[in-house]
Amino acid sequence: MANGLKVRFWGVRGSISCSGAEYTRYGGNTSCLEVTAGGRRLIFDAGTGMRPLGLELARQAPIDIDIYFTHTHLDHIIGLTFFAPLFEKRNSVRLWAGHLQSPHALKKVVSKLMQAPLYPVSLEVFQARVEFNEFKSGDKLACGDMTMRTAPLNHPNGATGYRVEYGGKSICYITDTEQQGDGLDKTIVDLCRGADVMIYDSSYTDAEYPRYKGWGHSTWQEGMRVADAAGVGTLAIFHHDPSHDDAFMDGVAREAAAARPGTTASGLPRAIVAHEGLTLSP
Repeated sequence: MANGLKVRFWGVRGSISCSGAEYTRYGGNTSCLEVTAGGRRLIFDAGTGMRPLGLELARQAPIDIDIYFTHTHLDHIIGLTFFAPLFEKRNSVRLWAGHLQSPHALKKVVSKLMQAPLYPVSLEVFQARVEFNEFKSGDKLACGDMTMRTAPLNHPNGATGYRVEYGGKSICYITDTEQQGDGLDKTIVDLCRGADVMIYDSSYTDAEYPRYKGWGHSTWQEGMRVADAAGVGTLAIFHHDPSHDDAFMDGVAREAAAARPGTTASGLPRAIVAHEGLTLSP
């Protein structure tokens, strides 16, 4: 594992996974990121992209790992029960959520996911040492040599945005969140200020957004505005709508590159459309 801060995208789509030739280049798996630094690995969200990540990690057992959820809507947790390291007793897995309020709790949410008539086996099928941890969005969290700040996002049932820092570099993960409509979301701008990379919920275009107001998502153009206001180095366009196939995303990529041209001091593009397998090292 490399020592510098790095993020790898295992799932970049929102709402529901997509298959077919028209999703080959950007990928059809839902949200899952792997952040590594200083010999430590953090996973963000457990969409369907978590399954291929788990298959790779299974070859490295024993592992000690943390999984952080932005929220627990189905597209962000559906891959958890297919995460191979959970079925190896030598592994330790800690799960974290900051958006849930009583009477909801993370262990209870996962347990409900894995019960009849929705699922054939229960939580007890996991063999790894599994911990369920709660915090409050806005808390600072300790992650070994990495530091993490969090903030609440504007999403139905709540969500958490994250900022991970290591060695003077920073990556922000901001999904699922809805733009304010009357100015930029100051909470997000403050969390992402000066970040090297901001991964942002870009489910829609500005033209599409009025049809989906209240669904809890934002646009890639709003991501541009937030990135510029916060002085972000690289905007990573993320959480692609299932109706946006490769051809559509190619168009977004061209427009984004024209709207935010050039590269950062570390050589990353100032705007990029995330795809499965993409790795960014600020």
